[in-house]
Amino acid sequence: MIKTIGVIGSGTMGNGIAQVAARSGFNVIMRDLTDDFLQRGLAAIAKSLQRDVDKNRLSGEEKEQIVSRIAVRTELEALSEADFIVEAINEDLAIKSDLFRQLDKLTRPEVILASNTSSISITKLAAMTSRPDKFIGMHFFNPVPVMQLVEVVRGIATADATYQATKELAEKLGKTPVEAHDSPGFIANRILLPMINEAIFALQEGVGTAEAIDEVMKLGMNHPMGPLQLADFIGLDVCLAIMNVLYDGFSDSKYRPCPLLKKYVDAGWLGRKSGRGFYQY
Repeated sequence: MIKTIGVIGSGTMGNGIAQVAARSGFNVIMRDLTDDFLQRGLAAIAKSLQRDVDKNRLSGEEKEQIVSRIAVRTELEALSEADFIVEAINEDLAIKSDLFRQLDKLTRPEVILASNTSSISITKLAAMTSRPDKFIGMHFFNPVPVMQLVEVVRGIATADATYQATKELAEKLGKTPVEAHDSPGFIANRILLPMINEAIFALQEGVGTAEAIDEVMKLGMNHPMGPLQLADFIGLDVCLAIMNVLYDGFSDSKYRPCPLLKKYVDAGWLGRKSGRGFYQY
């Protein structure tokens, strides 16, 4: 039975997952490398919950109860108490692989290990452990407390019982799980990122301004956010990383990252988080 959820990473995705889990009644162990990162994550959770208090969707007492369910830790060994673990760290194969090798040794054999990766092979990550049958992708969307979708991604060795337990957990978190099989970018990013990449090509080639491209997609396709604005929201470094996974995974030139995207990342213009991307913040 899943009572305690381990969340590794306290950034935007990690603190969002921790908030949703704690709000759904689970005990949470949120782990990151430093106390500073963890305190920032807790502050983001408190701020997010306070918005619901201000809108009378949550009482002040309920907010405090939710926050009290989240324990923060810097030592990885604290995760040995978790019944289910979700990793939400940097989109880097080497770093994730090393983490899962360590988790495999310190967690109980029956514990499911899940990755929130947006594009890295679940099969490849699962192979870093001795329990590939208990390894799965659990891809949340930003902002986690608001977005309904969770892509539940099976690796080649993922057991049916692992999929079922993860699907049920997603539903308990108030999310809508959708099954995807392990393929570069899964479903969402295989479709979304080439669209964003094409919008960047259109900008690079002078087809329209950033504002014009975004306005066309919002008004013509009824998208809530234009592709360039969305890229800034996601982070241009993340967009580039996913495009590289698609390009490497399929060896198909249609997934070639736009040179302008590479240039912006080289310049440190990563979008909202750096204060500048296709727009100024």
